[in-house]
Amino acid sequence: MVKERIIGQNTIKVDALSKVTGKAQYPADLEMASMLYGRLLQLDVAHARIISIDTNDAQNIPGVKAVLTGKDVPGLNGQGVLFTDMPVLSAQRVRSINDVVALVAAETQDIAQEAIDSIKVEYEELPAVFDAEEAMKEDAPRVHDKENIIYHLKIRKGNVQEAFERSAIIVEDVYTTQMVDHAFLQPESCLAYLDNRGHLVVHIATQYIHWDRYEIARALNMPVHKIKVVNTAVGGAFGGREDMTLQIRAALLALKTGRPVKIVSERTESFKLHSKRHPIKMYYKTGADAQGRLTALEAKIIGDTGAYASWAPNIMRKAAIHATGPYIIPNVMVDSYAVYTNNPFAGAMRGFGAAQPPLAHESQMDRIAEKLGIHPFKIRWINAMEEGSQTATGQTLDASVGLKECMKVTAAAAGWDIEELTGGCSNG
Repeated sequence: MVKERIIGQNTIKVDALSKVTGKAQYPADLEMASMLYGRLLQLDVAHARIISIDTNDAQNIPGVKAVLTGKDVPGLNGQGVLFTDMPVLSAQRVRSINDVVALVAAETQDIAQEAIDSIKVEYEELPAVFDAEEAMKEDAPRVHDKENIIYHLKIRKGNVQEAFERSAIIVEDVYTTQMVDHAFLQPESCLAYLDNRGHLVVHIATQYIHWDRYEIARALNMPVHKIKVVNTAVGGAFGGREDMTLQIRAALLALKTGRPVKIVSERTESFKLHSKRHPIKMYYKTGADAQGRLTALEAKIIGDTGAYASWAPNIMRKAAIHATGPYIIPNVMVDSYAVYTNNPFAGAMRGFGAAQPPLAHESQMDRIAEKLGIHPFKIRWINAMEEGSQTATGQTLDASVGLKECMKVTAAAAGWDIEELTGGCSNG
């Protein structure tokens, strides 16, 4: 019944009309009586020890209602979906340009910015590391006073070395993907205030309302039931709104002043607040027999999660699971790492770790086909997973394996003759 009503049917996008008519309200559109404007102070330094933060001049500017630093966080000065390794307000150390060291609330945006500009931060720059592979070395600068490798997943199936020895050809190469910003149309903005019951209300465009409540409560040392998060219209997210950006910071200013506080980040500040797609370096070694059937795959996958973990273990686990692509490979050895560096932090982005490995495993397939002198379609066809195939992690695919059907359709659309391409070969 559900399939008849929904699957395959055109449905109405519930927020489409309000967005195309301009009636949708984003946090930046919200206004309240006696509302203050918040601004953030971030430093253009990747790694530094904070010696002092002088806020005296900022506090004395007429119209400034609050200047906050790390000492003003009443609860846990940490945030993060898996590990609370990102300070709400950095007090002792800056680990990337993501870090925020001070907040201001003022009567106007111009006054708030003037106050931010008058805060004096004395700091000592520390050695930094910007390459994940370098960060894995014993003598690399430590981002968090512990080993920079925060996650290592091993996948083992069969005997890779024996399989390589029996292979007709072996292809080895290194592939890299770059950091990618979500570049959603709506930069970060947030409105926070106390309602007439003394409960904290936070308006934010988020992907994670229930977790936002918990993180705000933990940092503000407030009961969760006294915090309400209102999800406004969302102008794009793609995973980039799963981490905290302004929620706790706007809430802190509202608590301190007792007045509504709105923060609207400009694009440059927004780029420094939210996560990015993980840059990944992938070492691949793939073997095949003379007919093109894959015999073995060895992969080392290194993900740069920047200064903070966000979803790094989950993302690099998915990268490892997808390292073999949709292909039957009897012998597999994969090592997947998530590594701290002093780069901007990486987190969720569409595909969640599954988007990067295809660059490597599909390039390998093309090169194997080229070396064996067979069509790129054929090598994929004879190695494609079907119902009953087993993945590198031991999962037997017993339903919804539509790869070959998809290949048939795309081949037909390309004007290819499958019988001619494959010579009737199958992977059965």
